[in-house]
Amino acid sequence: MATLIIDNNLTVRPYQVEEAKELFDIINNSRRHLHPWLNWVDQTTRPEHSLQFIQQSLHKLNTQDGLDLGIFYDGKIIGGLGMHHWELATKKAQIGYWLCQEQEGKGILNKCLVKFVSFLFEKIGLNKIEIHFIPANNRSAKVAQRLGFKTEGIIRQSIIRNGQPADVVIMGLLRSEWNP
Repeated sequence: MATLIIDNNLTVRPYQVEEAKELFDIINNSRRHLHPWLNWVDQTTRPEHSLQFIQQSLHKLNTQDGLDLGIFYDGKIIGGLGMHHWELATKKAQIGYWLCQEQEGKGILNKCLVKFVSFLFEKIGLNKIEIHFIPANNRSAKVAQRLGFKTEGIIRQSIIRNGQPADVVIMGLLRSEWNP
């Protein structure tokens, strides 16, 4: 996958192995901010965990099993987005995203996701994209709504969050509905 150029300062691209420490640091500095929404934050406790994630991400990219990409502002990691649970037969996948706390509320995520969703529909050939999140994650819901995703339902107590069963909201967008 090539780099998605969002604007003069902002790019989305695969992480590189040598960026493991930088990725860990940005996650570690945003740990309290990200923890309520993302299970993987608790398992990222050392730079080696970020290195393993990057290595797995590059493997998934090479085998076309999914995409884990960094969001870079002036060459520095500020967040990530990705495509996972890719179902080739139904041309459907899920996307996820996160930003460090300092970069939220600036429209960065929306700009990146417009390009990413367009890429997934036009280049990857998806027919449907889903976003899954817990009901309390209002920011994620607003991002999805701005992009045109529609709430399809709530799956009750279908994940474990902080040791407790939690509901999951599913929002979906069809290629025929996409209007960037």
